[in-house]
Amino acid sequence: METEVLIAIPRDVLHATRMSPADIKRELALTLFQQCRLSFGKARELAGMTVWSFQQLLGSREIPVHYDIEDYLEDRAAVEGFLRQ
Repeated sequence: METEVLIAIPRDVLHATRMSPADIKRELALTLFQQCRLSFGKARELAGMTVWSFQQLLGSREIPVHYDIEDYLEDRAAVEGFLRQ
């Protein structure tokens, strides 16, 4: 189930940022990802970008991808399980 939330941004504020609504969504996604409030996938989805484009954007902003040993071990187990099939 999807819930849509509308955020009202005063026209003069939008004009002052010199950004489009899509740009603002992308910046929100980046900020929430950087603060560890959204996963990579959810932030990418909010930004409306492909995996590769979002990774490139993170790199260009020098925002590290959150990937720790637990993530690695989960991914490794998933791959090993897939290979056993």
